[in-house]
Amino acid sequence: MSFLRRWWERRSMQFRITAPAAAVTLAFLLGLAVVAGRGLGPLRDSSVDTELAEALGPAVATVSAGGLPGPPDGVVLRVLDTAGAPVDGGPAPPLGPGDVRALKAGQPVTVDRMRWLGAVATAPDGQLRLVAAGTGLVGQRAAVQKAATWLLWAAGLGAALAAVATWLVVRFALRRVSRLRRTVRALPPGERVPLPEADDELRALAADFNALLARQEEAAQRLRRFTGDAAHELRSPVASIRVQAEVAVANPDPELAQETLADILAEAERLSALLDGLLTLARSDAGELPPAEAVELLTEARAAADRLPPGSPAVRVTGVVGQAWAHAAHSEVELVLNNLLRNACRYASSQIVVSVLPGHSTVRVVVDDDGPGIPPEHRDRVFDRFYRVGDDRARTSGGTGLGLAMVAETVRRRGGRVSVGESPEGGARFQIVWRAAGNVSTS
Repeated sequence: MSFLRRWWERRSMQFRITAPAAAVTLAFLLGLAVVAGRGLGPLRDSSVDTELAEALGPAVATVSAGGLPGPPDGVVLRVLDTAGAPVDGGPAPPLGPGDVRALKAGQPVTVDRMRWLGAVATAPDGQLRLVAAGTGLVGQRAAVQKAATWLLWAAGLGAALAAVATWLVVRFALRRVSRLRRTVRALPPGERVPLPEADDELRALAADFNALLARQEEAAQRLRRFTGDAAHELRSPVASIRVQAEVAVANPDPELAQETLADILAEAERLSALLDGLLTLARSDAGELPPAEAVELLTEARAAADRLPPGSPAVRVTGVVGQAWAHAAHSEVELVLNNLLRNACRYASSQIVVSVLPGHSTVRVVVDDDGPGIPPEHRDRVFDRFYRVGDDRARTSGGTGLGLAMVAETVRRRGGRVSVGESPEGGARFQIVWRAAGNVSTS
């Protein structure tokens, strides 16, 4: 069965349309031929009975008038008594008692390849007479069989003609597909497939293909932009490390060397963070998604606050323990909270407030700081990769431009939302919305 399926799937569309059409046509015509063949015999008998009835009517009238009927061409007329004995002077007919009863009842009978039909007439002397009309059926059975055979051959021929017609019609219809394929093959970069005038499936296919081309070009542009930005960002710490190392080699002063090593360590840490961010985003782009579980956000927020380096602004975490469970991976929640709090630490003046707010179907994490905030014109792009609101300030603060991009990507691939606005403290407010763990279907 699997072999037949594979064989069928390897056939062309033209064949897979023509073959079922021919098979259905053949089955229909064969069924029609069988039905017609079986109906030829009854049709023959009905025609013969009609002719016998036409000859029987005048014969009955003649017998009722006291005469003997003259048989028309091809029909035998006999006058019998009610017992089946001849009264017309002819030989006894080959009719049995059952046949005689059927003829008196007006039912046709077939005896020795003769079809008989009878009717009862009353002679002038009051005697009842059975008038029987008969005709031979010699050769008609062979004619019926030959007609049935011809019907079968006609069914096969009709199926073959239907297959050829279907093959040609499908081939003609697929010429538009071939033209569309040639157009796609010769399509220059940046161009789109012309939409057919007919509002049919090919127009829909061309529109979907154009949409696919647009998505591919957008992805390619995004990849080129990401690659260029990554190369630019990597160039800065690598060049700084190289310059600092050259200075350390050229100046063997221990104090200068120690200071240079500290600068190299800072640049190396920045480079490591940048590479980790690029790796995280690359895995996300590749569709890697760790298994989700129920994660308690208030505990995770307090743990993220405890991981902040010494000297960071004060962090206040509010919420009810055990009330806010998000449907996410533990590593994802940790990445999001770490980046949000570190971003807030870079710009907060004295305080950061983290609020964990459970809802019916979602759970929110709100991070407020009292820093300078984010101007409205930058809020739509702040989650883009390598985008910085204040480029110089972000560079000096150690930012890579990937932290918020990783936050947005991590939350969105779990079906959540991210947004940024103005905090009541006067700074920025980042809001993360996850699906609540208790409202996620396990099916």
